[in-house]
Order: sequence, then C-alpha cells, then structure tokens
Amino acid sequence: MKRVLSGIKPSGELNIGGYGGALHQFITIQHDFECFFFVPDLHAVTVPQDPKELFQRSKEIAAFYIAAGVDPNKATIFIQSHVPAHVELGWIMETQTHFGELSRMTQFKEKSEGKDSVSSALFTYPALMAADILLYQATHVPVGEDQKQHLEMTRDLAMRFNSRFEPTFTVPEPIIQSIGSRIMGLDDPTKKMSKSNPNRNSYVLLLDSPDDIRKKLSKAVTDSDMNVRYDWDNKPAVSNLIEIYAVFSGDSIATIGRRYEGQGYGTFKKDLAEVVVNKLVPIQERYREIIDSDELIRILKEGAVKAAEAAHSTLLRAKMAMGFVTF
Repeated sequence: MKRVLSGIKPSGELNIGGYGGALHQFITIQHDFECFFFVPDLHAVTVPQDPKELFQRSKEIAAFYIAAGVDPNKATIFIQSHVPAHVELGWIMETQTHFGELSRMTQFKEKSEGKDSVSSALFTYPALMAADILLYQATHVPVGEDQKQHLEMTRDLAMRFNSRFEPTFTVPEPIIQSIGSRIMGLDDPTKKMSKSNPNRNSYVLLLDSPDDIRKKLSKAVTDSDMNVRYDWDNKPAVSNLIEIYAVFSGDSIATIGRRYEGQGYGTFKKDLAEVVVNKLVPIQERYREIIDSDELIRILKEGAVKAAEAAHSTLLRAKMAMGFVTF
C-alpha cells in the first residue's frame, strides 16, 4: 500500500503558506494513501522554545489538521514525542550519516548564520527527519522546494543502510506540488511568506479575522500594468496571488486568468479575499470547537498508539539488522 508521512513543525502561528504547502495537500492525499500526519515537536526544540508556547502550538497544529479536513478515521494523527521510536531510530540514523553530509545542508547554514552558538541537534536533525520517514516505511513524502535536500538525504540513508546490513527501509519518492507549495510574502514575492516578517501585512494567518484578511490582500503588492496574468519571471507578485487564489478556490491557473482578463487588479484582489475568507472561516470555527476539547486528546492518544505499532516493527528490524540483541 502507498503510504505517506508528513507534518508541520509547531514553531509559530500558521499562515496561509502552511495551508497551501501542507494542509491543502493533506486533505487531498488522504483519499489515495495510507497517511501518517504528525506534529514534529522534537524538531521544534532544535532552537530555543518557550515551554508554554511549545505546548500550545503542538495542540494547535493537530487541531488545524482536523479543522482543515484531515479525517482521523482515514489518517493517523499524532505528536512525534509520543512515539519514542523516533528518537531511537534517529540515533541509529546518526550513526549512518556522514559529518560532511550534514555540514552541506542548506537549512542548517541558514538557521545558524550570524548566531554565536547553535545546538548540536540543529546540525544533526536531518538524521531524525530521515528516521521519521523511514520508521513508517513511507513510499511517498510531500516536499516543498526547501525540503528536497532533506528527502534526498533520507533516500541516501535508506539505500546505504539497506546495502550495509540488509533490506530494511522503503526508499521514499517525493510528491512535489506544483501550485501553492511555496506561497510568498504579500509585500515581497521573492521571500517566502513568514510570521517572522515584521510587516504584519506581509502574511495572512489562518486565524486572522475576515476584515484583516481583506485588508492585507487589498494591500498586497502587484505591478503597474494591471494585467492579471500568471508569469513568475515577469509578474512574480501577481503570480503569487494567482496561486493563492488557485489553492483556496480549487480553480485552475488558466481559469483564473480567463476570468479576470481585462478587469485589472481591484476586482481580482477583492474576489481573492472572499475566496480566502470563505475557506478559512469554517476552518476557524472547527478549530475553536476542537482546540481545547476531549476529542482532540482522544484523537492524539489513539494516533500515538497506531503510530507506535507501525514504528515498532520497523525499529525492531533495523536493530536486528545491525546486530543489537533483541527479544
């Protein structure tokens, strides 16, 4: 059976980039794959986290999975730290990972740049990420542009382990989403949409009010020719807005282009705001119902049990292959 593993790190408030690059995709692929969607809280602590915020953010991510439409009866939803096998296989993967490979990882260079000190976990976390995927024998992994390098390392580690010891891990294939996988800032289409941007109008949060969403999208940068056309080379800001429209409406890029041909940006941005509002309001309502509910706790407990069962068999195979004494 085709199997997917993916997750969203609980390190900040979710914006519509997280919806386009992950949640939107989760809802679709849950019908075609056996899915494990987790909250990678162990990855969050590779950089300092406030304990209260980490606790709340971890619950929020899980609640957003459900609110956005992930069905717990179809997909397994769990928190990474609730399945200890992640850490154990993570250490095993570290023993198979070369120092030079880790030192070449782009994200480590970006996150450590300009800092006096960083944790060793930030350097080695690609090995844990590989363990996350390999534990569940995932056949496919949704990846954005910024995660391709990590998936390649996961594939290399799986093949290296299988060759050194015995066939143990499935070598995963990427699922690359062409539209919406990397939503850019509303103020600068050359930079990924991020909550860390000091300009609050550069991003739309999933919990923003309808009025805030309308205001932010009305202020989004465009260009001077007033032509709603998808062309990343020459019209990146408008192309970014068209991708947001496509993700939240379900319409194709071509359909959107035809709809707004000759109409200018005013009508397009007004309609875009309503498309986003109409999608987010029901998600916000469901999120508020579940965030502090017994239902969420029950789903996470049941998900942890299912995930642990799947992970244990893989971990046992890996330990036996390496020569550990097992019973």
